[in-house]
Amino acid sequence: MEKIKSIIEFIKNILEYPIFKVGDSAVTPALLFFLIISITVLIFIAGRIKILLQNRILSKKNLDIGVRQAVSTIIKYIIIVVGLIMIIQATGIDLSFLAILIGAFGIGIGFGLQSITNNFVSGIVILFERPIKVGDRIEVTNPSGETLNGDVIDISSRATKILTNDNIAIIIPNSDLITSTVINWSYNDRRVRFNYRVPVHYKENPEVVKKVLLEVAAENEGVLKNPPPDILLENFDKGELVFILRVWTTKYIQKPGVLRSQLYYAVFKKFRQNNIEIPYPQRDLHLKSGFENLMKYDDAKKKQ
Repeated sequence: MEKIKSIIEFIKNILEYPIFKVGDSAVTPALLFFLIISITVLIFIAGRIKILLQNRILSKKNLDIGVRQAVSTIIKYIIIVVGLIMIIQATGIDLSFLAILIGAFGIGIGFGLQSITNNFVSGIVILFERPIKVGDRIEVTNPSGETLNGDVIDISSRATKILTNDNIAIIIPNSDLITSTVINWSYNDRRVRFNYRVPVHYKENPEVVKKVLLEVAAENEGVLKNPPPDILLENFDKGELVFILRVWTTKYIQKPGVLRSQLYYAVFKKFRQNNIEIPYPQRDLHLKSGFENLMKYDDAKKKQ
């Protein structure tokens, strides 16, 4: 029994041994364990509250997923900040040491945390201003000049995740979304207009071509009836008439290439049925001089 008491006393002395001091408060192993466990539980609870708000409570308010995600993420950050202050107060540590931590954090930023801080602040800006939101279809050019297209599936404190049509998740630092040019295909709503170039032979009747193209658009289920599709005669040059088939869609906002393929297949079929000719490259050859010598050479070859 005495041995057990001595072991307990030894463990107690270790846990209460002051490692260092913060102001007038001593930091012990027990205090460190308490902080680690408390902060871990706080982060876990904040994450669960975010999921509950986003998927259960706010979903009943008929809010789009972008609004729900932004509100729940901001509330999560507030819970974490308030919880950290309460945990520190519960330990009895003098809060004046926060000034020391802030100073150390500032030095850390100066020595290499600029990128992390920049991304965090950019994430806050994105959540509040909402230039993009979860569910949006965006197009962004990265620093190497490559264009990335995808649907926004998550906006976190450091980076934003987009999912491409090939089911590839791309993680983009939030600062890139603030400093780069971003095309948001669904900023106002999910309706997007696509413009497809359709050339025909210059001898064709423009009114007939317009009628056929409108029939093609009307027969495609992915093309919206309102706003209606329309046809522009863009140019007539080099033996061809160039029409622009303009259609609105919500179904193919993520797959414009699929809609283009469907329409072009249908256009080709309709053109065949209506005997509308698609232009092909033509070249005119003009012989200004030397033709007589060529004829003499040809006659000489025939006499041999």
